[in-house]
Amino acid sequence: MTPFSWLKRFAPRGIYARAALILILPVLAVQLVVSSVFIQRHYENVTEQMALALSLDLRLILARFAEEGMQAGLATAQALEVRVDMPPRGITEDRRAFYDLSGAVMTEIFRDRLPDVRAVDLSESPRHAVIAIGEGAGRPAMDLVVARRRVSASNPHQLLVIMASTGILMTGLAYLFLRNQLRPIRRLASAAEAFGKGRMVPYRPGGASEVRSAGRAFLDMRARIESQIEQRTMMLSGVSHDLRTPLTRMRLGLSMLPEEPEVADILRDVDEMEGLLDTFLDFARGEALDDPAESDPAALARGVVEAARRGGGAIAYEGPETAPPVQMRPKAVQRALTNLVSNALRYGETAVVSVALLDRALRFTVEDDGPGIPPESRGDAVLPFLRLDTARNQDRGSGVGLGLAIANDIAKRHGGTLRLGESARMGGLRVDLVLPR
Repeated sequence: MTPFSWLKRFAPRGIYARAALILILPVLAVQLVVSSVFIQRHYENVTEQMALALSLDLRLILARFAEEGMQAGLATAQALEVRVDMPPRGITEDRRAFYDLSGAVMTEIFRDRLPDVRAVDLSESPRHAVIAIGEGAGRPAMDLVVARRRVSASNPHQLLVIMASTGILMTGLAYLFLRNQLRPIRRLASAAEAFGKGRMVPYRPGGASEVRSAGRAFLDMRARIESQIEQRTMMLSGVSHDLRTPLTRMRLGLSMLPEEPEVADILRDVDEMEGLLDTFLDFARGEALDDPAESDPAALARGVVEAARRGGGAIAYEGPETAPPVQMRPKAVQRALTNLVSNALRYGETAVVSVALLDRALRFTVEDDGPGIPPESRGDAVLPFLRLDTARNQDRGSGVGLGLAIANDIAKRHGGTLRLGESARMGGLRVDLVLPR
């Protein structure tokens, strides 16, 4: 576990959001650093220089008041564009806004450079600064009022406004460019996800050279997988056809023999072999299922239950009579439920099928009162051609271990999952076929 692994919980999941985060964070960081450094180094230095220059003018005015009298002092103040208020306002303490950073520099310089400063008021008006001067040698107490623009740089917020507007504009342009670059990646992801669910969507490589290379590799991989699936299906179909011919001859030959127990046993073996061939073909044709369509999951489950009842199974249905249509492959889901119900009735006496519509998923549940499957063996139970001798009662029926494998394959091709567990109410196996809505 890395020191920054906790950040993953707050990181966005989508590629658009992550790309935007990668784009915006450096821009904000650069703007904050530049703003802080510029304000600290530039505006404070400019304010200091302007305040020092103004303090010289104010010292000259106070000296004229002290040496040459009231008229000379007022004339000098008027020439230097400084207003003199007498009597003073009676300001006794420094005042400024909390965000006025340059005001702190001005106050410190005026107190250090001017004699008899009682207070510096920067809050009376945003356009003026008032320096309260106490009574001194040869001059009365007064307030010197100067324009704020003579002390600090005017409109310092303009830099922040320009930086913010420029940053927003550049971020928007970069996001548009980035969206065009990410669109081919999303198209590739959608095509790969659809192929994983058994759907073929048109896809043409585009975007940057790396994305094009990945897209071409995906198309090559999809073509190879389709070729392998087709070859496997053709091979099993050919094997099935070749095996059905001698089996048919055996059945015809046995039908001509007298009805004896040995002949009946051989006929049952022939039927079992034909059933195994049908199961192999069902598994091989798992990719060639029906097309997706809007289907009523409740009606589909009730149809499977009614078919099992007609076959003599003790099975019940629990759920709504009708449900909102869900996009699925109805024949494939029906095959999966039929396999699950067949397994439940083979290894148990009774079974229950239920349907639940969740916010983002559709769940079919099949429960039985059989021996169940131990937790450590449930992962192997969905593997093809694997029978769990210690988990299920083999005397209750025949099979080659493809029932759960076919159901699991159909669930994955819908983007769902097949979960095995223990039935709390019946004590046997509980199988949840969960499909996304």
